[in-house]
Amino acid sequence: MQMSKFMTPEIIFGQQAISQTGESLVRLGATRVFLVSDPGVVNAGWVEQVIHYLKASGLDYSLWTEVTPNPKDYEVHAGVDAYRACGCNAILGVGGGSAIDAAKAIALLGTNGGSIHQYEGVDKITRPLPPMVMVPTTAGAGSEISQFSIIGDTARKVKMTIISKSLIPDIAIIDPQTLTTKDKRLTANTGMDALTHAIESYISLAATPLTEVLSLQAMRLISQYLRPSAASQYNAEAKQAMAMASLQAGIAFSNAILGAVHAMSHQLGGLLDLPHGEVNAILLPYVLEYNYIAAPERYKNIAEALGENTAGLSLHDSSRLALKAVKDLARDLDIPESLASLGLLPEHIDLLSSHAVLDVCMATNPRDMTVQDVISIFRKAL
Repeated sequence: MQMSKFMTPEIIFGQQAISQTGESLVRLGATRVFLVSDPGVVNAGWVEQVIHYLKASGLDYSLWTEVTPNPKDYEVHAGVDAYRACGCNAILGVGGGSAIDAAKAIALLGTNGGSIHQYEGVDKITRPLPPMVMVPTTAGAGSEISQFSIIGDTARKVKMTIISKSLIPDIAIIDPQTLTTKDKRLTANTGMDALTHAIESYISLAATPLTEVLSLQAMRLISQYLRPSAASQYNAEAKQAMAMASLQAGIAFSNAILGAVHAMSHQLGGLLDLPHGEVNAILLPYVLEYNYIAAPERYKNIAEALGENTAGLSLHDSSRLALKAVKDLARDLDIPESLASLGLLPEHIDLLSSHAVLDVCMATNPRDMTVQDVISIFRKAL
């Protein structure tokens, strides 16, 4: 086995974990906290709760909520200006993947300077970041524990993938109760994002025994609990299981990286500003079909983790059940069946494909992929 690294933040998980926010920042030496969130999370009441715990710990704060879904370069640059102006010395992100990715990018520029575009790619950060604590309010993105930050380049209309161990937050606080304010569609989309993380990290060229265990367990939990979590905002057992699945899949993909689904979905998100998890869910079966010949044994394990009965079946038949399980789950969650329904046009495909093959996530896809291969998959998913 090749040498590998396995990294996570300190993780605080469970009901009322959000109450540890202030104390966690104090332990990191924070005195004035830059709190990054978005209007939806504010309206749901979670920012108010976090501020209560900051005050209880004697911490000053500055609230910044100018983040949109699929955070943009100009939003990050505005956030950095606000961060520097407030004299803060720590960053707290509260929200879904967009708010947390933005918070990490603001932390990056807060100490390293320059433009966020300079850091696209792998390991381009040279200076330490300020202390970071992240509180996710969705079960899917995994940004609170990952070494990724995904930021939109509005000039090129692509998503930039920024990867560095420096982007792994110091502390991740995961409280399943935050999931009770999410509607069915957001629950389904973020859950399918977590499933994509679990599957892509499991078949990644950079997978290790440590990541594989987490990937498979995340799949098991998602298979059992995503449907009931989407069916009811108040199913506490399902919310806790999905929070754990997202955490496990997030740790796995942070260390094993991803594959072609994310390389392609990043481009769609950058061009059309689409829901990331929904795009992943549509692309996943088509990419799985393409990647099948690279790892049929692993597909058999995926099928079993997703609840399929493979007893007495050949490797071919049992492994093909992985695709069936993914399609069945997406159908039950009312995921759209085509990218055209989200606004993709045939004339977009060539440009998207040329960008996708350059995405960092493509490097660990288990089967080599050319621009023409990506074009073919986009056309099938159209």
